[in-house]
Amino acid sequence: MRRRLINSTLAVVLVVIAVFGVSLVIVETRTITSSAEDRVNSEAVRLASIVDSRILGDENISADILKDQVGDDRYARIELRDGTVIHIGTKPDGDVIQFDAKGEEGETVTVEEPRSLVTREVGRTLLIIAAVALLAVVAAVLLAVRQANRLTSPLTDLAETAERLGSGDPRPRHKRYGVPELDRVADVLDGSAERIARMLTAERRLAADASHQLRTPLTALSMRLEEITLTDDPDTVKEEATIALTQVERLTDVVERLLTNSRDPRTGSAVTFDLDEVIKQQLEEWRPAYRSAGRAIVNSGKHHLQAVGTPGAVAQVLAALIENSLMHGGGTVALRTRVTGNQAVIEVTDEGPGVPADLGARIFERAISGRNSTGIGLAVARDLAEADGGRLEMLQAQPPVFGLFLSRTPLKRATPGEEPAPTVR
Repeated sequence: MRRRLINSTLAVVLVVIAVFGVSLVIVETRTITSSAEDRVNSEAVRLASIVDSRILGDENISADILKDQVGDDRYARIELRDGTVIHIGTKPDGDVIQFDAKGEEGETVTVEEPRSLVTREVGRTLLIIAAVALLAVVAAVLLAVRQANRLTSPLTDLAETAERLGSGDPRPRHKRYGVPELDRVADVLDGSAERIARMLTAERRLAADASHQLRTPLTALSMRLEEITLTDDPDTVKEEATIALTQVERLTDVVERLLTNSRDPRTGSAVTFDLDEVIKQQLEEWRPAYRSAGRAIVNSGKHHLQAVGTPGAVAQVLAALIENSLMHGGGTVALRTRVTGNQAVIEVTDEGPGVPADLGARIFERAISGRNSTGIGLAVARDLAEADGGRLEMLQAQPPVFGLFLSRTPLKRATPGEEPAPTVR
């Protein structure tokens, strides 16, 4: 492309030089020739006038007297009325420019100039025109190279950006070139890079969330299956299988919930449900783990509360809080239910050291952890709570108290084209 731009610019300049240069040469040649003829004509007339004045004054007329009146490169012949001929200068050979002038006293004055003088002057003019044309060509080449670099370098950069996108590097360059068309392409590539980066981030986030959220249910399910393999009691097998099926349903709900949040975190499937059922399910699931750790998990507060949300999501939020207390807390873990205004609140607290002061509210940020854990659990729990209009907050740092706030009245669902209902605060 660079070569094409240079060649096209050079071709345009050469055409312009050819058209205007030839015209200029023709005009200058005619002007120089006409000027030389005018000079010879003027000199012949002037010389005839001088001869007339000397004849009228009875003055001597000779070549020595009149030689200063004729140019060095010209030849003059004066023929008087009595036949006397006076020669001034050297008669030129070859083609000449000649003019004859008649005097009032009957004399004839002829002035000649070699045409070679005109040819030399035309040659000098042509050299000047050629030098100007050469300078124009050089300037055109330099300008064409500069313009070609200005256009091809951005195209090379854009090609490299597109190649990086194709190789999995979605970082936008935010580089502009001052050419509207190229800047438009750069805008599109940067926008695509940002969208790809968001998609990759969402995919990685989904994988991390799924790995974290499925780890505990899968462990519990494997323990149930081990219980089935170690017992011959049909009733025990049936009971454990029923519990295992319930956990499989919960796993399915967790996966669906994670996929839903990854597509649109605002999309929920909230229904009115009994909090006691979800809390009872979590206590039964986590008591074996707490007994193994020599700790207890208890429930207190107001019973028979109805709340609005997704039972599976609420169970996952409670599971994240209970697991967090098991891993990082100490002593007895207490789940307490209460009512505040139009909201049902589930508080989860333990007797451990609590959240370090330097973390504070950042405990809900991803990759933030005070005990070398993944830092994903609480972040996912908050996302799940907010998806159905609830919220998860740290009410107290030491000892730790986390509160899950759920609405007690159904949320208004947004119709197509309408903004979704705001999160309850």
